[in-house]
Amino acid sequence: MALESLDLFDWWVIACLAGVAWIWVHRWRQRNYKGPRTWPVLGCIIEQARNFDVLHDWLLHYFRHLSTFSVPMMSINNTFTVDPANVEHILKSNFHNYPKGERLSERFFDMMGDGIFNVDGEKWVRQRKVAVLEFSSSKLRDHSTKAFRLKALKLLDVLRHLSQLKQPVDMQDLFMRLTLDSICEVGFGVDPETLSNDLPAVPFANAFDEANRLIIRRYVDILWKVKRALNLGSEARLRRCVQVVNEFIYGVIVERRAEFKETKFHHTERADLLSRFMSVPNQDGQPYSNRDLRDVIINFIIAGRDTTALTLTWLFSMLCKHPMVVKNILKEVSSVLGEQTVKPAQNCAEVDGPLQTSRIESIDNCDETEFANLLTYQALNRMSYLHACITEALRLYPAVPLETKIAVSDDIFPDGTKIKAGNFVSYVPYSMGRLEYIWGPDAMEFKPERWLKDGHFQPQSPFKLTAFQAGPRMCLGKDSAYLQMKITTLLLLKFFSFKLADDCPSKYSMMVVLYMAGGLKTLVTPL
Repeated sequence: MALESLDLFDWWVIACLAGVAWIWVHRWRQRNYKGPRTWPVLGCIIEQARNFDVLHDWLLHYFRHLSTFSVPMMSINNTFTVDPANVEHILKSNFHNYPKGERLSERFFDMMGDGIFNVDGEKWVRQRKVAVLEFSSSKLRDHSTKAFRLKALKLLDVLRHLSQLKQPVDMQDLFMRLTLDSICEVGFGVDPETLSNDLPAVPFANAFDEANRLIIRRYVDILWKVKRALNLGSEARLRRCVQVVNEFIYGVIVERRAEFKETKFHHTERADLLSRFMSVPNQDGQPYSNRDLRDVIINFIIAGRDTTALTLTWLFSMLCKHPMVVKNILKEVSSVLGEQTVKPAQNCAEVDGPLQTSRIESIDNCDETEFANLLTYQALNRMSYLHACITEALRLYPAVPLETKIAVSDDIFPDGTKIKAGNFVSYVPYSMGRLEYIWGPDAMEFKPERWLKDGHFQPQSPFKLTAFQAGPRMCLGKDSAYLQMKITTLLLLKFFSFKLADDCPSKYSMMVVLYMAGGLKTLVTPL
């Protein structure tokens, strides 16, 4: 049949057959590939969007066969890896080639602005320098220790009240309230008092969580910029959430500026981070504006509230399933604190007024305040098993389960994977903690003993356990987070028992952080 005799319908049929053949050949060539399969032009966007709510487990499925693989997404490629050597290359060896980058920062800018977790270059250097000075100061540590004790004791009061109702208690919600009050106290010198018996509605916290849930979906929503410009759908909801968050944050900043103006206090006389940032110039040598301070606050709330609260949530979900671990924790604390002298007030950041120097014959006879005062920084550092339990929870349930960078220049990973400039690279803490070829055949088990040798904690490479990042961007608040988690965990286990309200497996909600879907519902009984 001559070509000139073909009509429009014939050409349409030929085009369809050619398209089908192209798709078939494209898919057939991937028949033995153990990574995510792609479609012509679209890449992997269909499969990734379909599995977005279980993205971490979707990635884990492929990582059981490959330690590094690429996921093409139409106009860009994302290379995912769990190889510790590759992770070290990204976070340390070739750190400057893998910044956040404008394409990633843009996605989070509406919420995180130019805060420390969303910027590179001089802005990042300046904010980190100020934060390093603060986190290394004994003044902030003492202030934090006292605040963490007070908030943990407040949590005990709330739990005692809620336990009388004989109803399941959502520990995730309580941990979120605990850490929000704590970070606001330590970081910004204010107490929103969200942790109280009536569990008041917290518009700021609700808006904050919803904003984080919505903003992560920009990864798979190719129309998010259009929706933002037109103020439609999820972008309209995100804008409303950010407005609520901003009202709270700007209120704190304005109140602090007015306080300093009225009292003539110098910013450095206060121990909180906000006051410190008010006292130093930004990267341009100018005072931080209200917008700058807003971005600082938002980022430190994410670091100090969400990560600690969620780690406690997943930890207690594990403790409820492993009663022997709870017994071992209490045995260790009894051993460490037994026959311990309560230090004078200036050395232990007293909870409730000056302490008298005295000897506690048995911690079994301590009341809550006495027990809290025994939890000094030095004593907690001796509790290797407790440290191992928290670290094991972080291994299986890292608060930040996925971290993405962008390549500035072409590069080659240590395993030989080629990376093109402008493409994304991601390392995946959630998967790294669950792979047998990294942690052994018991990788999926909650086993604190894996971290101990002769009773002492044995740290692993930060490029193997990446819950706190590593390299130049390693989390500055790591020690502070451990401190609060230890104080809170010990006070809760000492004075309450916990049982899961149901046996349903815990699932995560797809957000920037590893939020437990539906919360952690437990039955709480005072001891």
